[in-house]
Amino acid sequence: MSEIILMSDTRVAAIPVRESGEPVVDVREVLLVDDRKHADSHGAEVHLRRGVLDRLVAAQARLPRGLRLLFVEGYRPPALQRSYFDRYAAELRAKHPRWPADRIRAAAARYVSPPEIAPHTAGAAVDLTLADAAGRELDLGTPMNADPERSDGACYTDAANISAEARANRELLGRALGAAGLVNYPTEWWHWSYGDRYWALMTGAPAALYGPSELTS
Repeated sequence: MSEIILMSDTRVAAIPVRESGEPVVDVREVLLVDDRKHADSHGAEVHLRRGVLDRLVAAQARLPRGLRLLFVEGYRPPALQRSYFDRYAAELRAKHPRWPADRIRAAAARYVSPPEIAPHTAGAAVDLTLADAAGRELDLGTPMNADPERSDGACYTDAANISAEARANRELLGRALGAAGLVNYPTEWWHWSYGDRYWALMTGAPAALYGPSELTS
């Protein structure tokens, strides 16, 4: 397995942002959106940067007939991202009281991005899966948002402890999204992004296109 670079890596934070000013747009008229509600997002979660949405549309066109992308969450307000990160870090700290702060931060970043560099806060990241023509989710090995502890690492994109069917579905999703220019965060099979710092590091781009943003009406 190749090296996994976490969001907490200093190389990610070192990437500059050259904000494009591209708008954050509603995805609901273009993509199939999961009806699970993120009440704490107050509707913000169904938005993405225009360039990310365009690439998702291109990825969907690459899928076999009868399959669709199932969008679950996109933009996340910075304050909400901070609360998610702090809560998960506190859980890890309670389980591992002897771990130093840098280890807690790195472990938390496997599952929740540090808020200052989180792709979701830039409208650059999407959590999604595959569905059939009737909107039923395909098997991709774990529920979305399964953490490494509870899933025994099966949430990692290249995890070996999943079925052949789930592996094939992950590869299908990855081929479509990768061909459209998105990159995966390898500890979360469902998390893909474009234009953020992590994307820039993974692709060799000189700068991120999108930085953290507050969604305006």
